[in-house]
Amino acid sequence: MLGQRSSFVEAAAFVKPKTNQTSCGWCSTTSHKPWSFSSPPARRLSHIQQYLHSNNDHWTPQETIQQSFINHVNKTLARSSFNMDQQAAYQAAALSVRDRLIDEWNTTQQYHSSQDPKRVYYLSLEFLIGRSLDNALLNLNVKDNYASALDKIGFRVEDFISEEVDAALGNGGLGRLAACFMVAQQLIFSVTLQAWGYGIRYTYGIFQQRIVDGYQTEYPDYWLTFGNPWEIQRLDVAYDVNFKGHVEKCIDDNGTEKFTWVPGENVVAVAYDYPIPGFGTKNCINIRLWSSKPKREFDLASFNDGNYDKSVEEQKAAENITSVLYPNDNHMVGKVLRLKQQYFFVCATLQDIIRRFKKSSRPWSEFSDQVAIQLNDTHPTLGIAELQRILVDEENLDWDEAWDIVTKTYSYTNHTVLPEALEKWSVPLMEEYLPRHLAIIFNINLFFLQAVERKYPGDREKLRRMSIIEEGHPQWIRMAHLAAVGSHTVNGVAELHSALVRSNIFPDFVEYYGSEKFVNVTNGVTPRRWLYQSNPLLAKLITKKLGSDAFLKDLSELEKVKAFADDSAFQKEWMDIKRENKVRLAKYIKEHLNVEVNPDALFDVQCKRLHEYKRQFMNILGVIYRYEKLKALPKEELAKTVPHVVIFSGKSAPGYYTAKLIIKLINSVADVINQDPDTSDYLKLIFIPNYCVSIAEFLIPASDISQHISTAGTEASGTSNMKFVLNGGLILGTVDGANIEIGECTGAENIFFFGTLTPAVEDIRHDQMYHQVKMDSKLESVVSSIQSGRYGDAGIFEPLLGKDWAEIDGLYRFGFRNFTESPLTLLNYHHHPSQPLSAPITTSSASTSLLVRFLRPALFFLWRNLPVPVPPV
Repeated sequence: MLGQRSSFVEAAAFVKPKTNQTSCGWCSTTSHKPWSFSSPPARRLSHIQQYLHSNNDHWTPQETIQQSFINHVNKTLARSSFNMDQQAAYQAAALSVRDRLIDEWNTTQQYHSSQDPKRVYYLSLEFLIGRSLDNALLNLNVKDNYASALDKIGFRVEDFISEEVDAALGNGGLGRLAACFMVAQQLIFSVTLQAWGYGIRYTYGIFQQRIVDGYQTEYPDYWLTFGNPWEIQRLDVAYDVNFKGHVEKCIDDNGTEKFTWVPGENVVAVAYDYPIPGFGTKNCINIRLWSSKPKREFDLASFNDGNYDKSVEEQKAAENITSVLYPNDNHMVGKVLRLKQQYFFVCATLQDIIRRFKKSSRPWSEFSDQVAIQLNDTHPTLGIAELQRILVDEENLDWDEAWDIVTKTYSYTNHTVLPEALEKWSVPLMEEYLPRHLAIIFNINLFFLQAVERKYPGDREKLRRMSIIEEGHPQWIRMAHLAAVGSHTVNGVAELHSALVRSNIFPDFVEYYGSEKFVNVTNGVTPRRWLYQSNPLLAKLITKKLGSDAFLKDLSELEKVKAFADDSAFQKEWMDIKRENKVRLAKYIKEHLNVEVNPDALFDVQCKRLHEYKRQFMNILGVIYRYEKLKALPKEELAKTVPHVVIFSGKSAPGYYTAKLIIKLINSVADVINQDPDTSDYLKLIFIPNYCVSIAEFLIPASDISQHISTAGTEASGTSNMKFVLNGGLILGTVDGANIEIGECTGAENIFFFGTLTPAVEDIRHDQMYHQVKMDSKLESVVSSIQSGRYGDAGIFEPLLGKDWAEIDGLYRFGFRNFTESPLTLLNYHHHPSQPLSAPITTSSASTSLLVRFLRPALFFLWRNLPVPVPPV
């Protein structure tokens, strides 16, 4: 056995290579130094290579891994054991794991092709995947073998996991939901779907967030600097994507009008595949990402004329389309880029879907029996018009037949009830860049409104409200209306949100189509990423207590944890694990922010995208109130209080001035609080920059409480609340989004609600607007403190505080006192005897509040599909 040859295999005699983990796995700013010829790892790699070469008929699983690793070092990377750094070693390990994924992916595709099942296509502009190495090792059930094999040649798998950079393919909950769906193939219902994810391969992600003088500053996210070992470039899968031009009309031999789009600009979409392994299944599915390339890469004539910029102009214009997620659209150039990005995405995707469908030689009438397309928000909605164009203009179907196919194929997930977030495109912009699609959308609207008129004759106001085209100067295309008209099912993502979608966003459509078209499919998260991978110690404890890890595949098993909630020994183990996770987070904060925090303090976390409706502003006002209350306490009373560490993390959109100012306020307040010797032992305030999946993976397991405090009726669902609950975290929240369903599962005593209910929100705003309402005294004192300059130049925060408070969310006045008096915000909460009891109960309740609630109804109501498990070999 290889393990018996300790003379050159065992690695205990030398120091193993280390890597510095930075936020989101960013590679160290120092260069990667290759090992010298005589370094222990190099010597051992050389020896192991010689041994494996001479004993290839009798390899153990660990030796097979070592050989695969060495082959990728030598042949894929063209490096040697004496010319290799840590990044190269990570790449070789990742490529070795990818080989296994490709084997399973090929098996899955071959089997599904032979069965020809209905396929689900999940279209999302975001896939917030995070790191892939640890996830793949766990899902393939080979992590222990890899750890052992790599350890024997001088490497630690933990170092490789830290070396990986987060894939910059998403930003917030929308992208994380998409990623969780793609990895959640094996749950309580043995869901093994034939599913494809489609998205965009962003060159620079959204941005890397750094804090400079307290302000968010955006830098390119160079996540592809060293390449991406997980992706497979498909140069053979490329499609033309067209823009601009004009439309020509002719009459065919049957007297039918035919339209031809003559484009004026085109690019090429090239596919990159990202294999996604299942857990406890042989299924391995795929996310296909598109990268934009020029049709003509280089203009040699312009170059020879000395016009060097023009020679690469076409290349730059094409590559810009997939450079950045959500280009800033505060200007026309950004709006154009967003429109081109969205159409590029759906155009390439539909060509790929149709190519796959045509392989079966089925008639078009069976298209919707074989294809289900899920629109993750309105970003892919142009796909409705594009599929209609393809069927009518290219496949020569008549309009009604084509439209029947379209509306049986698509389903649409709405993610917002905020009017300003419902996407619209101006008609002049669409006319310039997608002239044929504009005509198709106008026809869709005409035929739809004619049907509405027949049902509600003479109701012009209803026609105006339901029209896909919003009248004005200019006219606008309401993409949410197009999605609702062009889909067979519309779903919200939490019970309250779905009710608001029906009552506030689409009430006329519900009346017209019937309520059965508008359903609820509550969002979810995958427990394997957010418990098994992120909190392995807790997963191990639950496994030990339950006698198996069956809960990773059958979430109902988690309910059994509740039986041990009052077991004092179990509680102690649970809280010891919590403390270990807090120590890990405290170490990260010290290394990256140079602030020391007490792991025995109460960790109070709010980590999510910065937005006014998510109310990080209320949270920081509450922190100021707590700080000033502590300052006023006598020393003997101060010593009795429980230390708090309040942690924020999240990004603001680059053009969202108010949200960026809230980040500045948080950091300005932190500068004061963290340097105050009177209170520094009792309160610390932390803002962790560049929030991403990897940061969430060690932040969430360390939290005692988390805040989900959006204004009631504004948060569609939220998924971070589910991740905290899964890890035994307690929620301080408003009665909004998925908080409601979580509360139903945990019981009212294990979740801490405050604030008003959704029906009262508009009444409060009305009273504030038309009646003089006195500001709460607590809130008034906090605002006055900021305006006094205690936390920096008060003029900086004038846009937040200086305007008439009638223009600010009136619920701050109504809810601030309620917020500061919530049990979880009281200074003595940490001594509450129910805390060790509540944590296991919240985790046990996750069995009914996670992704299982998303997949089952989605499978049957949205996609009308059945699982297709790949049989074991």
